Amino acid sequence: MDKDKKGQIITQFRLKENDSGSVEVQVALLTERINQLTEHLKLYPQDRYSRHALHGVIGQRGRFLRYLSRTAPERYYSLIGRLGLRE
Repeated sequence: MDKDKKGQIITQFRLKENDSGSVEVQVALLTERINQLTEHLKLYPQDRYSRHALHGVIGQRGRFLRYLSRTAPERYYSLIGRLGLRE
């Protein structure tokens, strides 16, 4: 992911100014990474290393989402709606 794309995601999902590490930002960045890896695997289905990385990133995003749903359900539902997850 290039620097500009990452900056756009951070500004779109941050909670306040200078926020780059909130759960919402991290989940959004992980979702973008998942989308990139999925597109890569469509072109190269035999790439086992990328498939392993994809499973790790999906697990990490799931842990962040479980944490958010446990601690702040309203932010959780807002985030999954904005990202289009769990439709």
